[in-house]
Amino acid sequence: MPNQKNDKNISERLDQLPVTRLHAAAVVLCALGFSFDLLEVALGGALSAVFSTPPHAVLPNQLAWLLASVYIGAAIGAPVLGWLADRHGRRLILMATLLLLALTSLGAAASPDVTWLTVFRGLSGLFIGAYPPLMISYLTDILPPRRRGMLIFLAGAVAFTGPPLGIFLIRWLTPIQPLGIDAWRWGFIFGSTGAAIVGVLFRALPESPRWLHASGRSQAAELTCQNFEKSSPVLSAGELSGNLMKNSVGAEGPASTRSAQNRWHFMIAAALNFLSPWSTVAFPILAGAILTHKGFRLSDTLLYVGVATFGPIVGVFVTAFVVDRVERRVAMAICALLMAVAGFLFVSGNLPLVLMIASVAFGAFSALYIPTLTVYCAELFPTRTRAASVASAWAFNRVGAAMAPFVLLPLLRSSGATMMFAVMAAALLTGVAILAMAPRGRARQPVE
Repeated sequence: MPNQKNDKNISERLDQLPVTRLHAAAVVLCALGFSFDLLEVALGGALSAVFSTPPHAVLPNQLAWLLASVYIGAAIGAPVLGWLADRHGRRLILMATLLLLALTSLGAAASPDVTWLTVFRGLSGLFIGAYPPLMISYLTDILPPRRRGMLIFLAGAVAFTGPPLGIFLIRWLTPIQPLGIDAWRWGFIFGSTGAAIVGVLFRALPESPRWLHASGRSQAAELTCQNFEKSSPVLSAGELSGNLMKNSVGAEGPASTRSAQNRWHFMIAAALNFLSPWSTVAFPILAGAILTHKGFRLSDTLLYVGVATFGPIVGVFVTAFVVDRVERRVAMAICALLMAVAGFLFVSGNLPLVLMIASVAFGAFSALYIPTLTVYCAELFPTRTRAASVASAWAFNRVGAAMAPFVLLPLLRSSGATMMFAVMAAALLTGVAILAMAPRGRARQPVE
C-alpha cells in the first residue's frame, strides 16, 4: 500500500503547482484527441440525414440500428477501458483508445453496405465511449484545482471544432465525390487519420503522478511529479485555502462510510448519465431526420446540421472562464432548462433563421452540460477508482444513447417532432430533479 504521508505529499504538490507547459501540452493533446472522438459522434448526424434520403434511404429499423450501434459499443467499452485505465495507466489506455478508433473508423469508411457500416460503428463505439471519461479522469488527476474546470472546458472548446469541420467536409464533398468515393466515407477517413496521429503523439505525455502513487509506484510518481514541478509555468494556479485542503474527497471518515458514500455518488452519476443522452445525444443525431421529416432537402439539412456544431465551440469557450466559479449542480440545472427551451423552438419552428438559432443554442447548452457532468462525476471519486467509476457511470450514458433512437425515431414518424421532443424534455426535467438531491460538486477544490 502507498505511504499515506507521501501520498498526501504528491497530491498537495500537484494541487499547489501553477499551470505549466507540461499541463498545457497534456490539455492540447487531449483536446485534439477529443476533437476526433466528437467528430465520430457527429458523423451519426450526417449518417441519419444521408440514410434517410435517396439513393441511400434505408428502413427505419436499419437506421435506428446504425445510429444506436456506436452507443451499444460504448456501453461495453467505457467500463472495460475504465477498469484497464485504473490498472495500467490513464495515458496508455488513452493512447490505445485513439489508435484502435483509427482502425475501426477505416473499417467504417470501407463498409460495402449498411450492415457492415453498423458493425464497424459498433466497434468504434467501444473506443468513442471510453475516451471522454478517461480524458477527464486524466486531466482531473493532473490539473491544479482552481484551473481544472477552465482548462477542461478550453480543451472542449478546441475539441468542438472537430464536428463542424467533418460535417462541412462531407457537405462540400457530397456533389464532388473525389475518386468516386462517397462524401461520408471521406469523413471517416479524415477522422481515422487524425485519431492515429494524436494517438502516436500521446507517447510524449506523462502518466498521472496520482495514479502512479495510488498504484504503488512511488518512485515513478515522484519523478513524474518533479517533471511537472520543473516545467515552466504559463499560468498561476492561485492559492488554496486550508479549508479546501481539508475537504479533499474521502480524506476523512471510516472506510465503511466512504464506501457507502462512493456507492451513493455512483448511483447519482449513473442516473444523470443515463438521462442526459435522451436530449444531448438524441437531438444532434436526430436533427437531420427531423429536418428531412419537415421536408428540407439533404443539402439544406447538412447545412443546418453543420451550423449547429458551432454552438458548442462558442458556448464552451465563453463559459470556460467562469465555470469554476459556479456550483456544478447549478450550472447543469440551468443548461438543462435552456436546452428544453431551445429544443422546443427547433421542433416547433419552420423558418430557417429560427431553426439555426435554436439548433446552435441547443448545441451550446448541451456542450456545457456534458463536460460539467463528467467533471462533476470525476471529482466525486478517489484516484484509485476514478477512471473505472466515471467510465462505468458514462456507460449508462451510452445505454441511454443506444436506446434513444429506437424510441424516438418511431415516435417521430408516427406522432411527429413535438411528441418526440416531449420525451426529451421529460428526461431533462427528471435530471434537474435528481440534481436537487445530488451531493455538491467540487469546483476549485482538491481531489483525492
